Amino acid sequence: MDNKPEKKYSAKYHATYWCNEFRSFKALCYVPDNDLEDGVLNFGFTAPYLIVFAPFDPDIDSAHEFAVSHGFRSLAEKYATSVLFIYPLGEKSWKDAPSDMLDVIFEESRIHQYYDKGIVEAHNRFTGKLDGYFIRGAKYRMCLYGYGESADHIGRNCIKHFEGEGMWGRADCSPTVCILSGLSELPSIEADDIPIVSVGNSKEIDEYIKKSARYTYFVDKEDVPGTHDAFIKHFRRMITRLEKDPDTEKEGLITEFGTINVRTSPDNERFKDKSEHPMGYFAFYRKGAFDNGPVPLLMCFHGGGDSALYIANMAGWTSVCLRHGFLLICVEDHVDSTATEAIELVEFIKSKYPVDSSRIYSTGFSMGGCKTWDMVQEYPEVFAAVAPMDATFELGLNMFGKETLKPMNTSVAVPVFYSGGEKTPLPELPFQAQKCIDRMGYVLKLNDVPVKYDVKLDDVGKWENPIWGISGDKRIVTHDPYWDGNLTIELFESSNGNCYCAFSSIDNQGHECSEHTCENAWRFLESFSRDKDGKLIGGDINDIYNCFTF
Repeated sequence: MDNKPEKKYSAKYHATYWCNEFRSFKALCYVPDNDLEDGVLNFGFTAPYLIVFAPFDPDIDSAHEFAVSHGFRSLAEKYATSVLFIYPLGEKSWKDAPSDMLDVIFEESRIHQYYDKGIVEAHNRFTGKLDGYFIRGAKYRMCLYGYGESADHIGRNCIKHFEGEGMWGRADCSPTVCILSGLSELPSIEADDIPIVSVGNSKEIDEYIKKSARYTYFVDKEDVPGTHDAFIKHFRRMITRLEKDPDTEKEGLITEFGTINVRTSPDNERFKDKSEHPMGYFAFYRKGAFDNGPVPLLMCFHGGGDSALYIANMAGWTSVCLRHGFLLICVEDHVDSTATEAIELVEFIKSKYPVDSSRIYSTGFSMGGCKTWDMVQEYPEVFAAVAPMDATFELGLNMFGKETLKPMNTSVAVPVFYSGGEKTPLPELPFQAQKCIDRMGYVLKLNDVPVKYDVKLDDVGKWENPIWGISGDKRIVTHDPYWDGNLTIELFESSNGNCYCAFSSIDNQGHECSEHTCENAWRFLESFSRDKDGKLIGGDINDIYNCFTF
């Protein structure tokens, strides 16, 4: 969208809506009121992207009536999401609608931590400039609903693979699920891995769908919320593949969320004119986790373009939490908060849940990895170990690119599990940028590893170890089935004989984070604790070596 559409609120329907015309279609975005969103918490990364190929030219009255009568409103309320009605321009007939409408929807859609009732205000996180306005919706949870002629349009044009603009560059942008009601012709199923819901179609059509698609669901009458919970919600399409979400709720995962006001620290660039500001969080723990007393706490920070629920679910941390029984706190929109403010949140969490203060850890992906580096630099005594992933900043600077509020830590050892993708386009590993070399050198020195780390970026082709420059005292190679690649972990022994440094890389991974890496990161983290005097406990290099998956 070149310009931000005008939002309107309907007191009659208790909903916000906006209209806009795109290259080949009109869009009306209908956002019902809900009890979840408070301006801080972002449910968008787990919410279905509900796109109705409307059988009528929508206005707010017809959109509301349809959303209520067909169950879209209740589903949107439940997941704090919107319903996007689209209708072709020009002849205003689905029979004549352009075949590339879905391509345009993909171009105009985006999920982001900055949003306003169905509209994303996307700012470049490096330049701060406005990239533009977009329809708010997670592309990897895109659900296309068609009725009659619009179902035929989806069947002719959308059940296929095609490339578009994904979350981080070009990617397979196929729909996640197609829901087809009242088809008058056999759909063209070019991609058999796109799940199809058939609603009230003929026996001939259902038999064809059953033979042509791998994942199918057949109902005689439409039940939008019921079909979503029974079938649709289990699917997502990440990068180039269809995936099935684990049913963590059924497995015993409890999810809670909240918002607190924290005092604005002097180094906060975002809220420098306010004395306090809100911080949101999602808490995850398995049922019965606190029955035997306090448990470890893992503070988790998301990437710059995503959210707390994204890192919790997509990176697999909730599944790791279920297996190991710790308290997982995923912090919302932490990129607008400082390390000092995050520590205030830690103290709040400790007052709310039974936390083992000797076993507090931090992790994060991309910008969340940078926030974890802030913790090492400013509050090392709080954390027994950390696992920053896919991110390095210049030494001594915080996430805002400013000098740290406190003097940079140079004396308190902090066990570090660091990981990065070898195919990443961003500077994450020493062979890619000087700041990565500087960061690893800082960690080795901080943790008293008796090696000379003076590798030069100009000599990268001559390095003993092509990723890190030098090799560790022990090496573990473990296969990551998600990426069909190897996670290689270099362990470095400190002067006291313990291992506080584990540097890892994934050979078939870009700028992403997988559950396999998170699982191994946790196994390293939980090996450490701090006593009442702040002394590190744990770290025998043989124990560390044996803690990883093989």
